[in-house]
Amino acid sequence: MTEPHENRYETSRGLQDSTELLQRISNRLADKFAGIFAAETVERYVFESYTALARTAKISAYLPATTEHFANDRLNALAKSKGAVASEVPEVLFVCVQNAGRSQMAAALLTVEAKGRIKVRSAGSLPAAELDPAVVTAMAEMGLDLTKDYPKPLTDDVVRASDVVITMGCGDSCPIYPGKRYEDWDLPDPADQPLETVRDIRDRIHDRVKTLTASLLTQETTLP
Repeated sequence: MTEPHENRYETSRGLQDSTELLQRISNRLADKFAGIFAAETVERYVFESYTALARTAKISAYLPATTEHFANDRLNALAKSKGAVASEVPEVLFVCVQNAGRSQMAAALLTVEAKGRIKVRSAGSLPAAELDPAVVTAMAEMGLDLTKDYPKPLTDDVVRASDVVITMGCGDSCPIYPGKRYEDWDLPDPADQPLETVRDIRDRIHDRVKTLTASLLTQETTLP
């Protein structure tokens, strides 16, 4: 007769532990963004980010780290979009449906090509639970480790902060704001494809990324 009570205790204890952990994350980020955002705003972003990631996360042990990373990036994006902080480099957002293949490869490749001169993000309109294993393998062949990356939901703040938004097969799910550069890259989805096909998609993305990098950095150097 004691087992149901024990299960209820374990469940409530787990929820309490999560809340305490999220509060500690909120406190750290509130210190980081002091003078930019109220502590209540930071806390809301942390708890919203946790809830969004928890919907698809396969391994809950990673949630605290991914929540802090995701909330921090969203708060940085919000600060930039509100003019609270200045961005000295162009910001690019790659969006696909699951954020498990094309957008992750594009983000990793642009990060390498840009060498810190472009801020890169990726997101998914319906994020998967994890990256496609064939995508991870294909990128590892180029020396790029995606094992610590995770699918992220598309949020309004990262779209607002971006100078360039590149969509890949996600239709009209990405909000449109004036003054931004939008491109749609018509590329096949690597999901459930053999490694050889994924390699081909990777290489096609790489070609486009090189062109994008050149155009953004050339534009940056010609600005007064």
